[in-house]
Amino acid sequence: MKLGVFTVLFSQQSLDDALDYICASGLEAIELGCGAYPGDAHVPVDDLLASKDKAAAFKKKIGDRGLEISALSCHGNPIHPDPAFAKKDQEVHRKTVRLAEMLGVKTVINFSGCPGGGPKDEVPNWITCPWPPDFDKAVQWQWEKVLVPFWQKEAKFAKDHGVRIGFEMHPGFCVYNTETLLALRKACGPTLGANFDPSHLFWQGMDPIVSLRRLGKAVFHVHAKDCRIDPENTLANGVLDTKHYGDEINRSWIFRTVGYGHSEDFWRNFVSTLRMIGYDGALSIEHEDSLMSVNEGFQKAVAFLKGILLKEKTGGMWWA
Repeated sequence: MKLGVFTVLFSQQSLDDALDYICASGLEAIELGCGAYPGDAHVPVDDLLASKDKAAAFKKKIGDRGLEISALSCHGNPIHPDPAFAKKDQEVHRKTVRLAEMLGVKTVINFSGCPGGGPKDEVPNWITCPWPPDFDKAVQWQWEKVLVPFWQKEAKFAKDHGVRIGFEMHPGFCVYNTETLLALRKACGPTLGANFDPSHLFWQGMDPIVSLRRLGKAVFHVHAKDCRIDPENTLANGVLDTKHYGDEINRSWIFRTVGYGHSEDFWRNFVSTLRMIGYDGALSIEHEDSLMSVNEGFQKAVAFLKGILLKEKTGGMWWA
């Protein structure tokens, strides 16, 4: 396994400065934002697509520092009910797939997206219960008329370009848990899998270890991000929390850097389970801890994970 970082954390720095800092911190991989919600501060997507020489120079700049690109990310909502919004994110997604092919990167990360609750809606409608019956019918419409047809087409496009798509399971989108990820993968094929971020599962009351075991080979990429559940606020209000992320003391949960939401025991079990399901890629640090600066949250995650990652091949079982 390799230790990496989602470089949108350093969007205020130039790419060169960010790469030097990442390299000096002892990391081995980077995940790059290519537009939509993460932005494209470090990746001039159109310029690179227009020039093989520029794309090669871009890749060399990263490789010369001993880093590899673990994934290209364009988290967005390409099935948004607003046609203009959807078109923009669809174009970003396809450009990212094409750029991944040029750079020799095998994984593109996105959200599944969420449409409206029907063909006349103007905003996304994420449905969390089956009753009244309108909700059940709306979910069926979302999957059968929008979600599955769109991603069947995009799965073929990605496969044709030698790329696979990893969905981040995130509430607010149609793919938000283990069974929705597997359902879309079953409908669209093995080109689709998961960008596994345990923080989004914690606040839904899920066990990431159980999810990993269910997903198995469908795990394409991994985010290292933690989440702390506030027991008192959760007992009072549950986990469906729409308060601003800055209202930390009143929220049911907040994102934390690794080790500040769950113990070292959990994270050791997490990387061990990754090895058991055959994952040997990057753990990409995604720092969204509102209680820490960019530098402090990142460096604490680096120090924490360096002692936990499994890096060497196991070799033979000499004792058995």
